[in-house]
Order: sequence, then structure tokens, then C-alpha cells
Amino acid sequence: MRYPLPFGDGPVVISGGAGFIGSNVADRLLLEGQPVVILDNLSRGNVAANLEWLRGRHGARLAVEIGDVRDAPVVERVVRRAAAVFHYAAQVAVTTSLVAPIEDFEINARGTLNLLEAIRRRETPPPLVFTSTNKVYGRLDDVELGLRGSRYEPRDPAVRKHGLGEQRPLDFHSPYGCSKGAADQYVLDYARTFGLPAAVLRMSCIYGPRQFGTEDQGWVAHFLIRARDHEPVVIYGDGRQVRDILFIDDLVEAMLAAQASLGQIAGRAFNIGGGPANTISLLELLDLIGDLAGARPEVRFEPWRTADQRYYVSDVREFRAATGWSPRVRVRDGVARLREWLAQAPRLAPAAAVRSAS
Repeated sequence: MRYPLPFGDGPVVISGGAGFIGSNVADRLLLEGQPVVILDNLSRGNVAANLEWLRGRHGARLAVEIGDVRDAPVVERVVRRAAAVFHYAAQVAVTTSLVAPIEDFEINARGTLNLLEAIRRRETPPPLVFTSTNKVYGRLDDVELGLRGSRYEPRDPAVRKHGLGEQRPLDFHSPYGCSKGAADQYVLDYARTFGLPAAVLRMSCIYGPRQFGTEDQGWVAHFLIRARDHEPVVIYGDGRQVRDILFIDDLVEAMLAAQASLGQIAGRAFNIGGGPANTISLLELLDLIGDLAGARPEVRFEPWRTADQRYYVSDVREFRAATGWSPRVRVRDGVARLREWLAQAPRLAPAAAVRSAS
């Protein structure tokens, strides 16, 4: 299903629009003739290449504001004419939040509050879709797991069948979990308290073209990049961790579905991922890469990292019921498509750290 663009006069503002998700959403909107304004500080490695790609494809329909969500006057100026807002600007790694928790808070929590205030001050507030994270549910230590082959599996048959739903209690873990969780709750409360047309998407693992993955974030692309460059992969833990991975084209459709449905879903949070049909463990991804490439990458194991979930799979039934959306791209096809894109992508310098408001 392709969702109509429900936007009126004015551009769509995408904070963090030069990043992986933002650049894909921007491209989709621009291809359909929708003007877009990107707000991005370009601090994350390699995102300038995404911006250059967008400018080359779309020219004057794309406007760019080099700025930071921590700068409230800049945010207010950009939002002043917005027909709709997608908020992706964030510090995106648990590991970075452990090193710089105050900066993590300022970007993720204060930056989101700056954006909400700018929207609230509009006479007619533009609709907002905010990307949260599955980390708001914590380590999920209460989910009993067993082993099946090279993956963890829940003992509860309902969780195995459907994944984890929005009814789970919040349990912020790590500074990153706290900052994104605070932003998540602010968005929901501004919808309730001030009547903002805003909704939250709590995302699992997203992958696809225009993703320059690192060891800290974007692990599917990172594994493929290491395999492409004949470099070893470091796994933290035992590699049996399971995630539901969602291809970027499906996420873009989810974003547009959320915007199109904000009249019905404002003030709600939804788990968004590939769901039970699109799960994979780290070890299984290495096997799949070996199958696609003809050789499995070399692996080195390190201790578990803080707040790592051994199992997380999104129950997407509530979002499907509200919008009609469901994932379409299956794991093998999506990984093959990302591998093909990376084979042609420029081999840019890896980001030394994921410290970004983009």
C-alpha cells in the first residue's frame, strides 16, 4: 500500500533529514513533488553524502538548514511554515550515551522539547511523527528465553507468535534509553495536554540503502560493510541475540501511514519493526552474508554490552489495525538489496563516534 501525502501548504520539515532514515523519507516525499526542509547539523560521519545525493536528485525542491535541534531559535524558525514534521534528529547509540550522558540528554530530550514548543506555538500546529526506540522497554530480563539453534526464543508461545506489544511497562535502561524515553513521553503528553497532532513510533532495527552502519549503530549494514571490506566482525555477547529487522522502504511507508492517520492515532505509541516474520539473530545474519557472498566473515567475540536485549521482536498488530500497514520486504531479499547497494556505495571513512544531532 502506498499512502497519500496528506500535507497542505508549506514544506515538510525533517529533523535529522540527512541521516539514513531522514534521507529516504525525504527522497520519497520529493519524488512526489512535496517540498522538504531538512534540519541537520551534519555532525555524524558520512551523512553529507546523503545530502549531496538528495540535492543532485531534487534540486530546488529541497531546502537545507544546517542547524541543531538544541538551538531553539533555529528550530522555531524552521517549523514556522511546516505543513508536517518528522523528528529523527538524535544521538543514536547506547555506547555514546555512556561516555557523554549530558550531551545525549541535551540532544534527545531537550532537542525534542525545543521542537514540541515550536510546534505548540503555531496557531495551527503541524502534525508530528517522532521516532522512539525499543530501548524504552529496558533489557527485558523478565522475558524467559530458551535456545533454539543459533538464536534465543521466548518460552511464552504468545510472545513467540506475536512479539512484544505496547502494553509492556516502560523500563528505561542506559542514558540513551532515558533520553529517548523522556522524549517519547513528552511527545505523548504534548498530544494529550496541548492537543498536538503527534504520535510515537518505537522502532526496532531498520536497515537498507543510504545506511553507513557502525559497530555502535546500524548493525546489519555494519556486518555487510565488514564483509565487503574483508574485515572481521566483533560480536558483543554470544551472537544469539534476536531482532526483527525492517527494510527502509517499509519504514518509509509506515511513516507516511502514521502521518495520514494522525487524526486517529494522535497521542499513541506504536512498536514498529519487521515483526515475527522478519527475525534474525546475529549469528544467522553472518550465515546469510556467507551464503550471499560465498564466504562467512571472520568473527571475534567480546563481553555483553550494557542494556543489550537478548530478544526483541515488535508486535506490530496495533499499528496494522490503525493504519493498514504491514512489512513487505523479507529478510533475505532486504539484506541482498542492501549488500548490492553497499557494493556500489562510496567507501567513505567510518565514523569514529556516533555523536550526532542529525
